Amino acid sequence: MEPLQRCVAQLARFPGIGERTATRLAYWLLRSPPAVAEEIAAALVELRRGIEECDQCCDLVTSSPCSRCRDTNREAGLICVVEQPQDIPAIERGGVFRGQYHVLHGSISPLDGVGPEQLRIGPLLSRIEKGEIQEIILATDPDVEGDTTALYLARLLQPLGVRVTRLAHGIPVGTEIEYADKLSLARALQNRREM
Repeated sequence: MEPLQRCVAQLARFPGIGERTATRLAYWLLRSPPAVAEEIAAALVELRRGIEECDQCCDLVTSSPCSRCRDTNREAGLICVVEQPQDIPAIERGGVFRGQYHVLHGSISPLDGVGPEQLRIGPLLSRIEKGEIQEIILATDPDVEGDTTALYLARLLQPLGVRVTRLAHGIPVGTEIEYADKLSLARALQNRREM
């Protein structure tokens, strides 16, 4: 395979990037100074080498435990459970939530072969077993998979003696949390409900 075709094929692997966009990106790289492609390649390599999973919240970070888990100004007894790492900045932009986070790295989706055992539920249970957690906010996406995951977690967590709440539906159904506007996220956090 020639270099241009190989580049297009690799760029097309990104989510939301089809062959036409990948081709445009490849030609843009060819028109750019050689240093641009080298900087992008170096950043991609560093991304894989410089990021690890926080051993407490399972977020993707540069050091573990992460700065949020070490922050003594955050409410240690309140954990917001999200599906993906990119959901955390979206919630933080709302400026309302000051607790801890826990990242599941997915949602229950039997059609995609994802069950509870593929999610980071074990570390969440370990955090609860320490006895410091009073409330778990389930901030999964308001779609079938997110609702299934929230219901599964609520049933699993309620016998452990923690309050389990779910984000209020201030976020439109079908919207992923990372794309929700900050006002909707803030209202959803403030109006969360018991599960």
